[in-house]
Amino acid sequence: MRLAHLLSLCTLCAFGGESFAQTIAVYPPDINLETSRDRQSFVVQLTQPDGITRDVTAQAQVTFANPALVKLDKFHVLPVADGATEMAVAFSGQTVKVPVKVTRAKEDRAISFKQDVMPVFMRAGCNTGGCHGAARGKDGFRLSLFGFDPEGDHFRLTRELNGRRINLALPVESTLLEKATGKVAHTGGGKIKEGDEYYQTITRWLEADAPMDAPTIALPVSMEVFPPSAVLDGKGEKQRIVVRAKYSDGTDRDVTNLALFLTNNDTAAKIDDSGAVTAGERGEAFVMARFYTFTIGVPFITLPKDLKFAWPNAPETNYIDTLVHNKLKKLRIEPSGVCDDATFVRRVYLDIIGGLPTPEEYARFMVSALPNKRDLLVDELLDRKEFAELWVLKWAELLQIRSSNEVSYKAMLLYYGWLQEKIAKNVPTDVWVKELLGANGGTFKNPVTNYYQLERDVLKVTENVAQVFMGMRIQCAQCHNHPFDRWTMDDYYGLASFFTQIGRKGTDDARELVVFNSGGGEVNHPVRGRPMPSKFLGGAAPDVNGKDRRTVLANWLASADNPYFAKNLSNVVWNHFFGQGIVNEVDDVRISNPASNQELLDTLGKKFTEYKYDFKKLVRDICTSQTYQRSTQATKTNESDTRNFARGPVRRIRAETMLDVITQVTDTKNKFQGLPLGARAVQIADGGVSTYFLTTFGRPTRETVCSCEVRLEPTLSQSLHLLNGETVEPKIAQGNLVGKMLQEKKSPAQIIEQIYVRCLTRAPKPEELKNLTAIVDAAKDKKQALEDVFWAVMNSREFMFNH
Repeated sequence: MRLAHLLSLCTLCAFGGESFAQTIAVYPPDINLETSRDRQSFVVQLTQPDGITRDVTAQAQVTFANPALVKLDKFHVLPVADGATEMAVAFSGQTVKVPVKVTRAKEDRAISFKQDVMPVFMRAGCNTGGCHGAARGKDGFRLSLFGFDPEGDHFRLTRELNGRRINLALPVESTLLEKATGKVAHTGGGKIKEGDEYYQTITRWLEADAPMDAPTIALPVSMEVFPPSAVLDGKGEKQRIVVRAKYSDGTDRDVTNLALFLTNNDTAAKIDDSGAVTAGERGEAFVMARFYTFTIGVPFITLPKDLKFAWPNAPETNYIDTLVHNKLKKLRIEPSGVCDDATFVRRVYLDIIGGLPTPEEYARFMVSALPNKRDLLVDELLDRKEFAELWVLKWAELLQIRSSNEVSYKAMLLYYGWLQEKIAKNVPTDVWVKELLGANGGTFKNPVTNYYQLERDVLKVTENVAQVFMGMRIQCAQCHNHPFDRWTMDDYYGLASFFTQIGRKGTDDARELVVFNSGGGEVNHPVRGRPMPSKFLGGAAPDVNGKDRRTVLANWLASADNPYFAKNLSNVVWNHFFGQGIVNEVDDVRISNPASNQELLDTLGKKFTEYKYDFKKLVRDICTSQTYQRSTQATKTNESDTRNFARGPVRRIRAETMLDVITQVTDTKNKFQGLPLGARAVQIADGGVSTYFLTTFGRPTRETVCSCEVRLEPTLSQSLHLLNGETVEPKIAQGNLVGKMLQEKKSPAQIIEQIYVRCLTRAPKPEELKNLTAIVDAAKDKKQALEDVFWAVMNSREFMFNH
């Protein structure tokens, strides 16, 4: 937005410790009109000192420096004569000037099938999956889903069934028009009205003999949605949306009347077909416009009418707190306070090393009087080998490390060992990702090549790479343009082209294969039937002649040139510590699934890049922030918030960590396949290895890269297993901790306190200690009574959850 479009009023108001000026902005910031049919709508938005926005287009005064060039029709500027002028918009003592340029004002614009007719089909819903865009069409007529194949659509309209769908002699009697207007029986009913602009567009095309465009026709290359955001004050407030597309010939068009509008939260903000947003109940919404292959959204916040709110000036440790607080201020949400030391030490041990602090570690932290003891503890835990083991587990899931018919147990172990070495040595993520994706050689001699043995299908490899390293689920684009994101079939097969030259051959050992660059092999576009050139997802088409295409892709993907890599991995790390991503699910990044705090996500990605992809530094930023250290206790304003990290999350401990914690507090040992007695469950290398406990608590099989494989939802089976299964009670008996403490002549109160510290990382409350001691004292078998206390504590929600 240009600075000239923001003017300050004299009145300033303090809010959240800052001063804001009342401003107006006009969108779009410039107006370009080409040909007599062009027009441009505009919107004037007022931003009040408290951050509330209002659509004041109807109240603003609009004048033109040269009224002979243009004319005003409500909120639309129409061309009259060629030339350049300015539109002055005045409101509340401010004036914003918008440059206006008019060319070819006396010329009519030729009708175009791709530019004019195809958008009508999308706007009217004709080519959606529930109508003629279905795979088999509807009622004998099929269009490509959301218009991904305009050439095929033109053929089916004009040539299929001997042209029965159109009547060039009498265009208004064409079946196409009669069904669309509901004149004849049509399952979908009337989609357009006789005489409206959509009807006129199709009629003009038919009157011109239904031409197909030349291959050089200008097509949209980008799209803008205005205004970029809005904060609405109370139910019923309105804000108009303007959509503008830019074309390959340098022109632009107002396509508000052709865009398809959506919202991800009707309750907070509803949008109608014209692009008018109406505020509903308090909440957030992402309002989207879809046109051609573009889907762009803008955030809307709806607040209760005249809400009174005072920001509590919550402390900030680093940039994370600043950006989280900025969002909370807009939402008028007060963050919870910082958790106490006992809560923090348990939380950070579970999150960083996947275990609980020992009673000695707990006591040492609690008695420390150092003002920065939390920061020091984070640094200490980051240097422990258990931190690396936990992240080896997470990456092993993403990379699907498991033995199978394709990958022998030996090859799998070597692959896991390679990953373990990279994480343990804190090798920058971009370095080992490049090594992974560009790997060549034998699966024993260069174990990372097993990545291309676990999955051999070119298209599946393509989808996995996009999902794991960029957070994109692009599977939809295999058959048609993605209905809820920017990706087209060209994007999908352009990315797949990087993996078409993977060669595989055997060795003397039947268990080993060699992966190499075969130098040949292409992937054809299924609609156009031509080989697709390699193209970065959302990026350029690189020179791959004579090169290993995977290496070219890897060098781009794991670099600052790829806008998705660092942000996606930052989101994965964030998800680990908060139980949900800034984009949630973490591997489902799309326009229609927006980030809850885009500025925070962008900054984390920027920091990760600045840190040279050292994710330990990113973890330290997160764990030392006030945001991570929030209490789980809700405030009056944040009790219903689930997306903006205003309070600490309550998370069920994942399967492997849960088993390790049970084993730790009972002082017992486990034996897993391929590991020595006493190994942790997080060290299990093979995704195909599990136990009844791990399966019950949601250990993933690593058959897919989907984040949904890790199941953290509490279930009845889990509760029953802890209560009656062969894990908790047998381990209490096997470890015999109560018996050992009784032999040391510890009193029941001391033993109960030890149980609480071991399991819950806190001392029992006075009333808890009093009640439990009384129960134990009244029991004949003190050991059994104390073991019952141990069992009860381990079956509590407080033990099963990180909080």
